Amino acid sequence: MTKKKLNILFVASEVVPFAKTGGLADVSGALPKALGAMGHNVVVVMPRYYQIDKGSLESVDGILGVQMGPMGELFGAVYRQKLPQSDVYVYFIEHEQFFGRKELYHSDNEPYADNDNRFIFLSKSALQLCKMLNFVPDVIHANDWHTAAIPLITQTHYKHDFGDIPTVLTIHNLEHQGDFFKGAIDVMESGWEHFNPQAFESMDRLNLLKGGIAYADAITTVSKRYAEEMQIPDFSFGLDNHIRAHSEKLFGILNGVDYDEWNPAIDTKIAKNFDIGDMDGKAVCKRALQERFSLNTDDDRPLIGFVGRFAEQKGISLIAGVIDGLLDRNIQVVMLGTGEKWAEHFFSEVASRHFGRFGLHIGYSDELAHQIEAGCDFFLMPSLFEPCGLNQIYSLRYGTLPIVRATGGLDDTIENYNERDKTGTGFKFYMPTHDAIYHTVIWAMELYWTERETYKKLQQNAMKMHFGWDDAASSYEEVYRYVISKRHVSKLQ
Repeated sequence: MTKKKLNILFVASEVVPFAKTGGLADVSGALPKALGAMGHNVVVVMPRYYQIDKGSLESVDGILGVQMGPMGELFGAVYRQKLPQSDVYVYFIEHEQFFGRKELYHSDNEPYADNDNRFIFLSKSALQLCKMLNFVPDVIHANDWHTAAIPLITQTHYKHDFGDIPTVLTIHNLEHQGDFFKGAIDVMESGWEHFNPQAFESMDRLNLLKGGIAYADAITTVSKRYAEEMQIPDFSFGLDNHIRAHSEKLFGILNGVDYDEWNPAIDTKIAKNFDIGDMDGKAVCKRALQERFSLNTDDDRPLIGFVGRFAEQKGISLIAGVIDGLLDRNIQVVMLGTGEKWAEHFFSEVASRHFGRFGLHIGYSDELAHQIEAGCDFFLMPSLFEPCGLNQIYSLRYGTLPIVRATGGLDDTIENYNERDKTGTGFKFYMPTHDAIYHTVIWAMELYWTERETYKKLQQNAMKMHFGWDDAASSYEEVYRYVISKRHVSKLQ
């Protein structure tokens, strides 16, 4: 029997290609598209930040009115545009007071003081939009703390319209939980009885993610390993007991990648296309990358890439502790990213000391990210924790062998090199120490220097790996149908 196609409301604070600070945006742009390709009817909702050109959007008739407790009723306009290469519409909520700002979440690395109100408004707006469009979801999919109020407000303030609709909450990064002054519970209009240690209360403050975990019908996270790690103190940021209490509804689903976007055979951003059957273009890409960063153009020097935030989570201090020693070993490194100011200054000084061996771009460039994936021999991801990670998966497809710390999705996606069997797709280290990262990098470099045919075999292994969104979307569909059936059974009891 053919399964019923689902109406899915998908709410997120950022969506590729419209706004991005991290992996949440990649998932929010790719998963709805994959679900739509399966035949489901998906409505995506996000803010219309002022970095998103309104002129490129289609206006939706009507004004959105949202009750915000003591703030009264606030109003917003709605726009829409389809996700690229998809029939799935993204609906943009415009509200100048909340979203008319240069950055998404902060200014000068300081979070906006009203982030609680901003994203409670987004959560409520998504539900109001459903009423405005006469769209009745079968399931509501919330993402991270920004929309973690949805599971409770559907059961309280919006109970009449959405009380029977199950909710799924995806945790993309447990470090960020939405910690605010407890008075925001009044803005949610859900009742103070929910401000307790088993729900939204944490140290007499409001923790939006904690509450979302308590009230969602299912919790997903972005790799199986991270689903295990988030239940132990070292990775939980204080929520391990709370998550274990809800572990029966926790699912780990590995993120996919968009191979229409990340594929060296068709990538328009790189110097020359290549694929597993014809790797000549990769050498051209390496030479082009060396020239872009004014590196010595030497094919025999291994070139290591890094793309990511300059943040402790990403292992930036580990890199800082070994970078000079690596560059003294006839190794080249290029880095693309921005973040903590000490790191930006530190690596700028490294660039001045190691001209010809080290390249640095402070900021973010999607084009340059593609060129680093295509042109490097190795890709470094020494994260202290990594819920899923995408760059290591991109690297596999581009034949750029990942060097990773064995945590979260990095551990799930990379097979460690086995010297005896000559198998594997990359190199892993386990302890977050300078010795561990240094010796693992040198281990990889020795393979490149002395066993080039084995290196090429690992490249072939890596490029054969597949982590598409079709598999991930099918897993999410299973979770959706699980919570729908569970909610149906509970109504009959």
